[in-house]
Amino acid sequence: MPTNPFESPDGQYLVLVNDEGQHSLWPSQIEVPQGWTIAQPADSRQHSLDYVHRHWTDLRPQSLVDPTRAT
Repeated sequence: MPTNPFESPDGQYLVLVNDEGQHSLWPSQIEVPQGWTIAQPADSRQHSLDYVHRHWTDLRPQSLVDPTRAT
């Protein structure tokens, strides 16, 4: 039975961030989707989650935090 690469406790994950400052854990073996950049290189799932918890403290999109960025 194949495992879900997005939920593998032993997998290596990137932390991605988009233009709105939103973060995502992303399996390192899957191509980074357009519109996202790597904020942290591949690391364990727990270290990646720790990074997200430290750096993504305001879950609002950046355009709501800084209305001058709204389009």
